[in-house]
Amino acid sequence: MALAVPASKGGFAKWRAWAPLAVLAGLCILISLFNGNFLTVSNSLRLLNTAAIPLVLSMGATFIILMGSIDLSVEGVIAVTAVAVSLLVANDLTGYDYGLWAVPVAIIAGGLLGMLNGVLHVRLKTPSFMTTLGVGFAGVGIATAMLGGQTVRISDQTFRALSLGRVGGVPMAIWIALATVIVAYIIQERTRIGRWVYAIGTDETTARQAGIPIERTRILIFTLAGIFYGLGGVLSAAQFGQGHALISQGRLFTTVTAVVVGGTSLSGGVGSVLNSVVGVLIVVVLANGMVLMGVEPYIQQGVQGLLIIVAVALSLDRSRLDVVK
Repeated sequence: MALAVPASKGGFAKWRAWAPLAVLAGLCILISLFNGNFLTVSNSLRLLNTAAIPLVLSMGATFIILMGSIDLSVEGVIAVTAVAVSLLVANDLTGYDYGLWAVPVAIIAGGLLGMLNGVLHVRLKTPSFMTTLGVGFAGVGIATAMLGGQTVRISDQTFRALSLGRVGGVPMAIWIALATVIVAYIIQERTRIGRWVYAIGTDETTARQAGIPIERTRILIFTLAGIFYGLGGVLSAAQFGQGHALISQGRLFTTVTAVVVGGTSLSGGVGSVLNSVVGVLIVVVLANGMVLMGVEPYIQQGVQGLLIIVAVALSLDRSRLDVVK
């Protein structure tokens, strides 16, 4: 499947659909000219390993944004699931040692928090950004309370192998991220829920008239996103070998930026999980390239902020916007 093409007509719309790939290719060429180590196998694997967790998170966020909503609970869900799995595997704080059985427990916890997002959003009819922001803050609070402000260190090497282990010379986290992308793509392309997400994001009124269960679909999608975030929390704990309430800092910005930079429209209905894959790679390549070129950290932050503004400006289909608030 090609990258999603916006519904608006004209040559500019067609160019815009392929712009993320062009940007990614241009970045790779530009950075490689400044630093010959950029395109080496070792740096490429390092890039993909860095992209693994953002890829998992962006799969969940993509479905939310395609639906025309926004999810700001990413960091809270990651914090809860990372702390939960850290406490359930062999660690220096509790006597629990459930090994890999702790992984599905943490992922289910993420799904339950996602479901809470969906239920509160639908039943209370509150804007998704406010609902998820509240749940996100609550998640960080719960994670802090679970540890009492401490950090739990993981000693289970089998669990840590989910991130640090290698299969065929490739870090395990990359294989898990690839599997996650495949699952998300199948959901998007081969299931009714995937088609419903596009319909709701394009025109919710028409979708309701067509008999699509809007409220149930929203709850299901928020639950699905929570499951992806839960897996991201598990991988974060495995990568760092510890769990604490602030383990997810910065993940929200990276996740939303990657989805939008990839070409998924914040107004909903336009984009795909493959767009988000490209978006994640753009964000990771840009960050890696600036480090290789010795760009100052504060300039890096400014460039990333500018990137998301430009991406939002290019991704919006203004033919569908009567008023911008």
